[in-house]
Amino acid sequence: MRGKPVKSVKLVFLFSLILTIVIGSSAFVPTLKAAGDGSVTSPYTVSQAMANQSNTLKTVQGYVTGQPTASSIVVTSNYPNDYAIALADAAGETATSKMIYVQVPSSYRSQFGLQSNPGLKGTKVKVTGYLTSYFTHPGVKNVTSMETGGGGTPSDPPPVDTGSYYDSAQGKTGATLKSALHNIIDDHTEISYDAVWDALRHTDEDPNNKNNVILLYTGRSQSKTTNGGGVDDWNREHVWAKSHGDFGTAMGPGTDLHHLRPTDVSVNSSRGNLDFDNGGTENSEAKGNYSDSDSWEPRDAVKGDVARMIFYMAVRYEGDSGEPDLEMNNNVNNGSAPYMGKVSVLLQWNDQDPVDSMERHRNDVIYNVYQHNRNPFIDHPEYAAAIWQ
Repeated sequence: MRGKPVKSVKLVFLFSLILTIVIGSSAFVPTLKAAGDGSVTSPYTVSQAMANQSNTLKTVQGYVTGQPTASSIVVTSNYPNDYAIALADAAGETATSKMIYVQVPSSYRSQFGLQSNPGLKGTKVKVTGYLTSYFTHPGVKNVTSMETGGGGTPSDPPPVDTGSYYDSAQGKTGATLKSALHNIIDDHTEISYDAVWDALRHTDEDPNNKNNVILLYTGRSQSKTTNGGGVDDWNREHVWAKSHGDFGTAMGPGTDLHHLRPTDVSVNSSRGNLDFDNGGTENSEAKGNYSDSDSWEPRDAVKGDVARMIFYMAVRYEGDSGEPDLEMNNNVNNGSAPYMGKVSVLLQWNDQDPVDSMERHRNDVIYNVYQHNRNPFIDHPEYAAAIWQ
């Protein structure tokens, strides 16, 4: 029997190959089925809105990442005005190429402008407006509606399931537990020291007044915008004093939000780089806090907070990757050595002042929005005794 002509066989084979590639590849092409149609009830993602700059009226939902001031510039602190916000599909996005710029109309500036509401950064927002260029960048203009969207706000971060987060630490104690926790929390997103200002407005927001932060040592609720170096301003306190290990304000230990807190300028100065211990003379401005020549005792309501921040630093920074090796000891007057005391007192404070809702909220915000690692001693205060007692 004669076979088919070679040319015909090749054509049939080529057609079959092309058909197989087309059909097979269609199953692997990424789709936007999970994205919306641009309606109020099914809003566009930011990436979808950026791809559809057709000057049509659509609703877009994303996380506030900062304020656009030029085509490729989005500032994340010291906002110049309330005129614009940038949105992204991820709260921690830093690439302007993945952000859409929203022109905020005058009627919404008091609620959504970042100069007036710096704590809005990291919040999910839903915007309805026309998809058109703004700052010669994909944008939303002539906005008709703005509202906070679901999925988390500065006062209500998404719930965190830590069920499997600590799996590798289960059943361990002492140095073995310390090492396991270090490996869990070691790799995290680092932020600049300048970005810490805005982050603290979010992490330490007063749950009863979103325009204020709670200061660590005084407990005072104070405007988020009164940060600086003036009398009664608030500034950035390194709870693990930055001179104890000489790490300064470098990214890493110098900017780690798990031990940075807003404090009154003069009270911060009074604490200085003192170790932690009981006793001393009561601070005239921050009642309930005591100090002497070599130690600081914080007010009762935050004793446990302080202890758990110090525990975190002693576990997170173990001398690898060029970082300092921070350790606790039972001394005061540790000076510039990478030590902090007294561990025996800090363990007492951990028991005396249990974890509260604000501390848990803070841990969730840092994990969800900024560093993407947790303080294990907030989730499991019992780990401290299992390591150091």
